[in-house]
Amino acid sequence: MNWLARTLRKLFFIAGRDRRNRELEEEMAFHRGLAEKELVADGLPPDRAHYAVIRQFGNEARLRDESAAATSLWCETALHDLRFAVRQLRRSPGFAATAILILTLGIGAAVAIFSFVDAALIRPLPYRDSSRLAILYESIPLGPRFHLSYLDYLDWKQQNTVFSSLDVYAPYGFVLQTPAGSQQVDGVRVSAGFFRTLGVTPVLGRDLDTRDEQPNQQRTALLSYAAWQRRFGGRKDVLGQSVTLDGNLTTIVGVLPRTFHFAPAEPADFWGIERSTGGCEKRRDCHNLFGVARLKPGVSFNAAFADIRTIADNLARQYPDSNRDQKAFMLPITEVILGDIRPILLVVLAGASLLLLIAAVNVASLLLVRTERRRRETAVRGALGASRARLIRQFVTEGMVLALSSGVLGVLSAWGAMDMFLRLLPKDMLASMPYLERVGLNPAVLAFAVLVALAGGLFFSLLPAWRVMAADIRDGLAEGARGSSGTVWRRFGSHLVVAELAMAVVLLVGAGLLGKSLYRLLHTDLGLVPDHLALLAVVATGHSYDSAPQQVALERQLQSRLSMLPGVRSVAFTTALPLGDADGTSTFSIVGVPPDQVHREVAVRDVSANYFSTLEARLVSGRYFVEDEDATRPRVVVINQQLAKQYFPGQNPIGRQVSFSSNGKAPMQIVGLIDDIQEGQLDAAPRAAMYLPFLQSPGNYFAVVIRTTQREDSLLPVAVAAVHQVDPRLAVDEPITMAERLHDSPSASLHRCSAWLVGGFAVLALVLSTVGLYGVIAYSVGQRTREIGVRMALGAQRSSIYRLILRQAGALTLVGILFGLTGSLAATSLVGKLLFQVRSWDLTTLAAVALVLAAAAMVASFLPAHRAASVNPTEALHAE
Repeated sequence: MNWLARTLRKLFFIAGRDRRNRELEEEMAFHRGLAEKELVADGLPPDRAHYAVIRQFGNEARLRDESAAATSLWCETALHDLRFAVRQLRRSPGFAATAILILTLGIGAAVAIFSFVDAALIRPLPYRDSSRLAILYESIPLGPRFHLSYLDYLDWKQQNTVFSSLDVYAPYGFVLQTPAGSQQVDGVRVSAGFFRTLGVTPVLGRDLDTRDEQPNQQRTALLSYAAWQRRFGGRKDVLGQSVTLDGNLTTIVGVLPRTFHFAPAEPADFWGIERSTGGCEKRRDCHNLFGVARLKPGVSFNAAFADIRTIADNLARQYPDSNRDQKAFMLPITEVILGDIRPILLVVLAGASLLLLIAAVNVASLLLVRTERRRRETAVRGALGASRARLIRQFVTEGMVLALSSGVLGVLSAWGAMDMFLRLLPKDMLASMPYLERVGLNPAVLAFAVLVALAGGLFFSLLPAWRVMAADIRDGLAEGARGSSGTVWRRFGSHLVVAELAMAVVLLVGAGLLGKSLYRLLHTDLGLVPDHLALLAVVATGHSYDSAPQQVALERQLQSRLSMLPGVRSVAFTTALPLGDADGTSTFSIVGVPPDQVHREVAVRDVSANYFSTLEARLVSGRYFVEDEDATRPRVVVINQQLAKQYFPGQNPIGRQVSFSSNGKAPMQIVGLIDDIQEGQLDAAPRAAMYLPFLQSPGNYFAVVIRTTQREDSLLPVAVAAVHQVDPRLAVDEPITMAERLHDSPSASLHRCSAWLVGGFAVLALVLSTVGLYGVIAYSVGQRTREIGVRMALGAQRSSIYRLILRQAGALTLVGILFGLTGSLAATSLVGKLLFQVRSWDLTTLAAVALVLAAAAMVASFLPAHRAASVNPTEALHAE
């Protein structure tokens, strides 16, 4: 093997020498030709000019040898510097390991977070000219981002003057018929021009067009690229194949690009056509769509918003029964897709930057100490003839070796951190953020890592180089390292550690606020008992469940079958589960109250008679539904406290009647008042809601709620099997426990991820800052050994030495905490949107952080203080 290595080195040397000779010859020929042209231009004959240039440049062989010697000398010097730098680090394994570990943590965290920022905020969305795209909603008094109706969409599309195209989508999935039975699949219904509005072209087949919207045409759909690969094996003959979606034969006409995603509707396997033949599409008060529009060239977002608002106001006047108080709302598509994750990424990026800065400060302080300790070595080398430039180059080499080795390890640690962070996100949340699939070690992330490493290398090189340039060689030979290093450390080290402590306080405060916010979010009052609740959704398609009597019969069959399962206490049904998006709203009027301009809109849920007792909701007054309250009995309704406070202030609502203004059915009598059940997300304010008996308004889509006496997760597969025993054609979706629904809800996941990330940075910052403080105090003790020995020889007690050292540490800690608390009050404004029932200046959190950091600082200072108090005066004075 040795002969092979020697042979390879010779071959590389010969190849490199030949290449350098060719380059040198080309350069010399260029300069000779240029000089010859100048002489000819001055009037010298060409032959005389040629010989004059040869005389001027001299012997070519000698020039080639001198150039090779200079090149070889530079290479040898660089290799010598590199070998010397490695030897120096090996001679100080403690310093090298500490510095590299600290830098690895800082660089790894920064690179990992940058990969997420790059994937979400820097890379462009996969649409043509995405800055011209907007998502459209209808705004109602309950909030600004609600569905719009199909008839309103048609009017918006026809009457606007600001959009080059306007289309709609409905992200509600399909029921797919397979040989094994029915299954709920992810999907979206879109209007024919949806993908052209986005500027997306299928990679296989054709796009949807207006012919597909015609009632007499067979239904068509596009496949996502992932579904094409997963369900159809990536076969090109998938075009023209038919599948049954929601009981309708549907032809696959195209496949979308691999890079395409549309986060507001993800995940989605099938993209089907939206038609006007459905019952909801014929009613202006039925809202089930969202709009997407492309602005015309030259039209600003504000101008487009004003135009669509005018149209919505006109429709409200034209159709007061269905459109009263309904306005238009519009957001840029980037805000819709990235609005929730942007503040989190900015917070964690700020945290990673602070951590990297703390790491750099720590390593810089170590380097300053090390430079001072090597001052005599540097002085000796200078006295023996080494120039300042030569010494500076050596320190630059050492700094680059330190930074680049840390950069390599940092990239490897970032790779693992990326995977760990993605695992923190629930699958549903990750599916709704498909742009995170681009997270990884791509060229942009690697370039960022190289840039950070190089910047760190320059920074770590300039510090010792600056000391070399500022130092006097004679001072170094005369003083050694001790006196001047103490001066430098008092001048710089204390300031650096104060900065570290302040940044640690900022991160700890942020982590404390987010952690407290998460705790309060998960322990907020839901209006129900989440333990021992199993949930699943059932979709019944086909003609067997079209009528109300068939749907009621199915509900009773499922009730009977599921109640027989071991460990089941009760079974209930609802059209919408708690902790959802609070959709499914309707306007209502109060019987006996004259018509007015008040817009009364509430969330409406159809529930079975034992729904509230299964959830263990709290009845405030009145009663729950009874089992025989079906369509033959008078219509009744149960309302929540928020509705009573909002629309019956200071009154008893029991016995009052309300009605939906648009369905033409008889009024409903309020028979019960319950405490608020959290229908929306955990961090949403309570909303007015009313609950109707399921038997009076049944449907073919509902959720099943099962109260168990055993572990609820063990019951889920048994419950799914029981539903399929009733009818194999029933599609069962989202079997989950209420505890999991609570834990993995979007708001809880956002708060948890941000708390974990900032908390992780805060712990690392705490460790690094205490290590930095320990270094300052330990070095100070080392420099003051003689002083301490003199004090003790003159009778100073050990307790006074402890106080002397701890007073110095306490002063630095106090200043760092004060600066940190001041900075945290400004920095926590970044996380204001993520806080739940917690103020950014929460005194308990601020005090706890101050105490934790003070305790950690005192522990870090105790060891050098103990060492100082243990100094033997005789040995200390003898050593001097």
